[in-house]
Amino acid sequence: MFDIVPESAIDEGRATDAYFLRTEEALAHAGKNPRVVVEVTADQFPTGEFELLAGVADVARLLEGRNVDADAIPEGTLFDGGPVMRIEGPYLEFARLETSILGFLSHPSGMATAALRARLAAPETSLLSFGARHVHPSIAGTVDRSALVAGFDGFSHVAAGDLMGRAASGTMPHALMICFGPGNQEDAWRAFDEAVDADVPRIALCDTYDDEVNEAIRAAELGFDSVRLDTTGSRRGDFRHIIRETRWKLDTAGHEDVDIFVSGGITPAAIDELADVVDGFGVGSYITNGDPIDFALDIVELEGEPTAKRGKLSGVKSVYRTPDGGHHVELADAEAPAEGTPLLEPLVRDGEVVAEFDVDAAAERAMAEAELVGFGESMSE
Repeated sequence: MFDIVPESAIDEGRATDAYFLRTEEALAHAGKNPRVVVEVTADQFPTGEFELLAGVADVARLLEGRNVDADAIPEGTLFDGGPVMRIEGPYLEFARLETSILGFLSHPSGMATAALRARLAAPETSLLSFGARHVHPSIAGTVDRSALVAGFDGFSHVAAGDLMGRAASGTMPHALMICFGPGNQEDAWRAFDEAVDADVPRIALCDTYDDEVNEAIRAAELGFDSVRLDTTGSRRGDFRHIIRETRWKLDTAGHEDVDIFVSGGITPAAIDELADVVDGFGVGSYITNGDPIDFALDIVELEGEPTAKRGKLSGVKSVYRTPDGGHHVELADAEAPAEGTPLLEPLVRDGEVVAEFDVDAAAERAMAEAELVGFGESMSE
C-alpha cells in the first residue's frame, strides 16, 4: 500500500544492494565461504570531530539467530574514529545484511548527534522531539528514539511511543483553533480542557488569530498551566522580545506560574538565545536534517590473517577512551594505552543478543561523554 520496505525483507536480507546477491552467487559457485572479521567505521583515525552512536539495538536484532559474534561501542557513546562495531563469522552468514546494518547506524547516529547539540544548548530545559513530520512515517520511531538517546525529555509521535512503550507528548495544533473560528479561542481551549484526559498537560497554543500576549493571558485566565508560541517565521520579528513581553504581562496579570513553550524552526542557536526566558522547546527539522554518518563496513581479517582494501587499516582493532577524553585506536592484540577504557563491548555471541539496551542509560552516557570530550564547545562540530 505504501512505499515501505517490510520488516521481513530486512530480516531476509533483501533490503540490500544487488551486488551482495551477486557476491553470494559467485562465492557459492566457487565453493568459498571464508571466516572474516568486518569493522564498521566512519574515520580510520581519530579526527577530534565527535559524533553520537545510535541504532545499535536494531543491528543486534538483525544479527540475532545468525552464526556470528559481534561487538559494538554502546549507544550514547561519542566516537571520532576507529571501529564502532565488529562482526565475525562466515561471510555468507551476513554478507547481504551490510546495506541494512549501515542504514541502521548511519541515519540514527546523524540525528542523535544533531539532537545532542540541541540538548547541550540548554541542559536543564525541557526538550521534545517534533521531527516525525519531516521524515517518511516508517522511520518516525527511529527519529524519536535517536532524540531520546541524546537526552530529550519526550516526543510527539504516537506510534513511536507504541514502539518504545512510552506515551507521546503534545496538546493542540492550529487546526483545532481554526476549526472554532476567529474570536472563539476560548471555546477551543475550553473544549480541549473538557475533552482531553486530565493526565495530558494543559498547554494552550497562543498565536493563531491575535498576538501572542493577548492569547496567552486569555488562556491563562481559563486556568491553563502553560502556553505554547509557534509563531510563523514571517511574523516573528524579535522573537525573544515577544517571549519576554508575554512573560512580563503574564506575571503582571498574576500568572507567574504559567510556563512558556516555543516551537517552530528551533536550532541550538535559538535555544541558546531563548533558554533563559523559555521553559521548554519543541525541536523538529534540526534533528531530522542531521547529516547521516558516512559509515563503511570493511573486511579487516580473512581466515585469521589481517587484510584490507587500499586506504583502509588491516587487522582487528580495539578503541579506547583515554583519561583526557581522547579516542585511541590500536590493534586488538597490542598493549592497551595507559588507563585507557575499552569501548567495544559484546553485542552478539553465537547469534544470541547479549547486550542490554536502555535509552535512559544511553542518554546519561551521552551527557557524561559530551562533558568528557568537550562536545558542543565549538560550532565546528
